[in-house]
Amino acid sequence: MATPDPADLRDLWDFGDPAGSEERFRALAEASEEPVATHAWTQVARALGLQERYDEGHAVLDRLDPSEPEARVRTDLERGRLLRSAGDPGAARPLFEEAARLALGAGLEELEVDALHMVALVLSPADRLAAHQVALERARQATDRAARDWDASLLHNIGMEHADAGDHVSALAAFEEALGSRERIGDPARTRVARWMVGWSLRHLGEVDRAREVQLALKAELDALGEHDPYVDEELALLTPPD
Repeated sequence: MATPDPADLRDLWDFGDPAGSEERFRALAEASEEPVATHAWTQVARALGLQERYDEGHAVLDRLDPSEPEARVRTDLERGRLLRSAGDPGAARPLFEEAARLALGAGLEELEVDALHMVALVLSPADRLAAHQVALERARQATDRAARDWDASLLHNIGMEHADAGDHVSALAAFEEALGSRERIGDPARTRVARWMVGWSLRHLGEVDRAREVQLALKAELDALGEHDPYVDEELALLTPPD
């Protein structure tokens, strides 16, 4: 079987359906030679973690014997994700840090940025913003498009850190940058989420008319697609003055 490009691994993911993703990665793992089989098994473990089947995920990783850099990076990264999701961020942190170190040495830019983003998520609140900024700068310096495209998620995380601290001016700036990144990447569903975040920040800043315009535009677009988002409706209810 031909070795898939990393983009092919991404294409097998549907984070809204981790069980279906697990099946696809199992099929790839069983049909592939090394190192692709190991890469696919790490994604099986990740899918199990998203189903809260943490012990099964660890068991999958325990059976692996990663012998090349990408396999080692992916194994550490997914072991760390399992530990974090199960409530042990302290044990996850050194695995994410090691994954970032190994990825840097191997020139695996996308995985390096992913690992740095996970490091930020397991730090204390006081340290998270600076760590997100480090990951963002690394993404912006990358030559790999997939690594650069991490900027959208990282800007979202930075916006949330500012919002959690009550700094909605800085949060709005980050969410607007994230929206620009999403528009560049070209994923309509995630771009709508980024637009929603801009509207949400505008409401928190008291910019009610602008916030309502954002949410009404989203509502009209979703209606045209035959889709529904309760979060849009919730924002509109908050933004609509009582009769």
